[in-house]
Amino acid sequence: MEAELVALASAGATALVQQMATDGWTAARDRVTAFFAGRGSATPDSVEEDLETGRAELVAAQRDEDDQLMADVHAEWRARLRRTLAADPAAAAELRALLDELAPATPATRQVTTVHNTISGGVVHGTVVQTGSIGRVDLGGGGSHN
Repeated sequence: MEAELVALASAGATALVQQMATDGWTAARDRVTAFFAGRGSATPDSVEEDLETGRAELVAAQRDEDDQLMADVHAEWRARLRRTLAADPAAAAELRALLDELAPATPATRQVTTVHNTISGGVVHGTVVQTGSIGRVDLGGGGSHN
């Protein structure tokens, strides 16, 4: 079970650090603050201060292309999450739910349609369109067709 908690802490730190650099940071920060607040000696204000310090360090590291500082920010939050999970294994379910919230939306899967078209009844002297769906068709008739 320890390896699972370490992996979860690492995934949590990765998601957190990624969120620090996005426009959605405020919502993510508030959700992470709620996760940590009340666990151990963490208060909402102290957690928010730590998160904002980490974000400022990350932004500076990205600006300066300082890979070591970026890794340090990640390592700091990974360790904090690991300690939190070790002290309160029940927090793992809450962290998983938090990760689901922070995960970027997955793109919709592309629907594949099989189409079988048959033309019968003689010779066709015009345009024939065979497709599964058509968004807009302009056959160049010159007039306005609605």
